[in-house]
Amino acid sequence: MWLKLEARPEASRRMRYLSPLLAVVLTLLSGVLLFAALGQNPWFGVRAFFLAPLSDLYGLTELLLKATPLMLISMGLAVGFRAGVWNIGAEGQFILGAVFATAIALQVGDASAAWALPAMVLAGAIGGGLWAAIPAWLRTRFGTNEILVSLMLVYVAQLMASWLVYGPWKDPNGYNFPQTRTFGDSALLPILIEGTRLHAGFILALFVLLAGYVFLQLSLQGFQMQVGGQAPDAARYAGFSSKRSIWLGLLAGGALAGIAGMTEVAGPMGQLTAQVSAGYGFAAIIVAFVGRLHPLGIFGASLLMALFFLGGEHAQQELNLPSSISKVFQGILLFFLLASDLFIAYRLRWDNTSWRALPWIRR
Repeated sequence: MWLKLEARPEASRRMRYLSPLLAVVLTLLSGVLLFAALGQNPWFGVRAFFLAPLSDLYGLTELLLKATPLMLISMGLAVGFRAGVWNIGAEGQFILGAVFATAIALQVGDASAAWALPAMVLAGAIGGGLWAAIPAWLRTRFGTNEILVSLMLVYVAQLMASWLVYGPWKDPNGYNFPQTRTFGDSALLPILIEGTRLHAGFILALFVLLAGYVFLQLSLQGFQMQVGGQAPDAARYAGFSSKRSIWLGLLAGGALAGIAGMTEVAGPMGQLTAQVSAGYGFAAIIVAFVGRLHPLGIFGASLLMALFFLGGEHAQQELNLPSSISKVFQGILLFFLLASDLFIAYRLRWDNTSWRALPWIRR
């Protein structure tokens, strides 16, 4: 081998921030090859996937609309990830938040109630938080792996939501579709721009990012959680509570995922259906790491991931490709991010020994 990986004396700060940018560039280049492999004109494919969704005001607002739940979920996950708490079940917490918020909306019905939306936000946070409390309790009480527990609970949440919309909450006037009644006006988030679907949840997401920055960067508890995640031995020596960090990390992720579920049913959907989540909970994991667990980075990464969702829809309409191509781009982005992150702790060096060992060099 002429090139070899060599451990850096210390992690590269520059590469830590260049790695996501490199991953994005490589993902775009891979997209060109992917469209060519699918028998599509690469330029038309790139235009349909990355440019067409942003060609007008409605497209731009749709980008912000889809980025809203990603911002909320990713910010919650970042709190836990910084503390070394691996919440992989945000998808289930998203669904439970939507279910709890729907319970309030169905009780309100068509009545005028100013308290409905605040109550739904609170209910969404409680629903997601309770679902996240299960792996938190099992981890702190029995030492179970929160990755497996939180992930398995996703499927329980999906089945619970399906049972509700096929059973007790099914709309009797819904032509037998698995969905609840449409929410009344009091239970719907106000629209920010007339003629679009962008709602007040986007403002809430921006506020959450700001609050997340204050908590992670400026608060003592945020500092304790970061120390606990990066140097557990030092945290224990300093007297920081690891159990508190586990509970706080999982509850923050669950509550914000639940609020994201609330914004989805009270926003573009206007009701609870069996397909309440478009995979936001899993996509938000990639967003959190592409954004380097920083609120500003999460904002940019959420826009990029939202573009993947929109691009998949446009590629389906214009190129007759399956909408799941957006998940292919998500996977490619994650692959290149992990590959690029390797160079934070390692670097490529030219191996002169291997070069000189070649037979024709020795002669």
